Amino acid sequence: MRTLVELFHLVAGLTAAALLTAAAAWAYPLGREVIWWCGGVAMAATAMMGIGPLRRARAADRRR
Repeated sequence: MRTLVELFHLVAGLTAAALLTAAAAWAYPLGREVIWWCGGVAMAATAMMGIGPLRRARAADRRR
């Protein structure tokens, strides 16, 4: 159960980052490429930061 909650939070964070990046790229077309690069880095960082909590949640689920 904890694993599913962590996966939900990870997907929600990635979705929010993608939506904000898309909105920013739409609002400022001249910087679209740079905005998508920054958004991609933010999404990669979000995924990497989610690995630790996901592993801990999986371990906790296995102990139960």
